Amino acid sequence: MVMSVLTDLFTADGINLNGLAKSKVEAFEIASQYFAKKLDIPAETVLGFLEAREALGSTGLGAGVAIPHGRIKGLKQPLAAFFRLNKPIEFNAPDGQAVSLMIFLLVPEKATQEHLEILSAIAQLLSDAHVREQLLTESDPQKVQQLICHWEA
Repeated sequence: MVMSVLTDLFTADGINLNGLAKSKVEAFEIASQYFAKKLDIPAETVLGFLEAREALGSTGLGAGVAIPHGRIKGLKQPLAAFFRLNKPIEFNAPDGQAVSLMIFLLVPEKATQEHLEILSAIAQLLSDAHVREQLLTESDPQKVQQLICHWEA
């Protein structure tokens, strides 16, 4: 079940293994530009939704990972992107650790149950120390995509 929730979320161009962001704001801007191109919507729109969600509380989970996410009006299907940063950034995570692995998730405005299932699956994936190690070291974007999309709890 978990596998099917993540399988179609990531495309190879959504795997960024050389993130150059030096701050949370910069990471959000880079992700927003990616989603804007992919979805043909303004980057500012995406950025606004990501920042609005982050204002409710940090999406940093601890252990160097975060799941910034937002609901996008008019979006038909959930879409995600994976970012690995070259240098960890401050993220107000509960354990105080800087973040270097991020999965950005956009969901349709009304996708409540599906949204929660996807977030839960991503959180489980990122809480797996073995997976985190692979995500930190793998150099092939397609292998990272396969790891995420075919992971099972």
